Amino acid sequence: MEYAVIKTGGKQYRVAAGDVLEVDKLPQAKDSVVTFEDVLLLVSDASVKIGKPKLSGAFVKAKILEQKKGEKIRVSKFKAKVRYRRTIGFRPLLSKILIEKIESKASAIK
Repeated sequence: MEYAVIKTGGKQYRVAAGDVLEVDKLPQAKDSVVTFEDVLLLVSDASVKIGKPKLSGAFVKAKILEQKKGEKIRVSKFKAKVRYRRTIGFRPLLSKILIEKIESKASAIK
């Protein structure tokens, strides 16, 4: 089983070929191919390679399936004894992606 850990949007994700996940919005359009070059870890059969901080020569290709808004998050502020209450909502912009393949040059695996 081959998988990798990539970094995008300030977060890290464990991905394998065929995975579908939601990440912070990417600037590319729907149905376009995205290449993630920030590969932090690569596991291929019996070999494990850890980047310092990232692996050179390794990258992950993904296809953007959908651009959408996430669930609404409600944030409340409250101060006791002063009648202060505020509630605001926030909906994050997300991209739904399909991981197509994990590629690496021979130098990244060795």
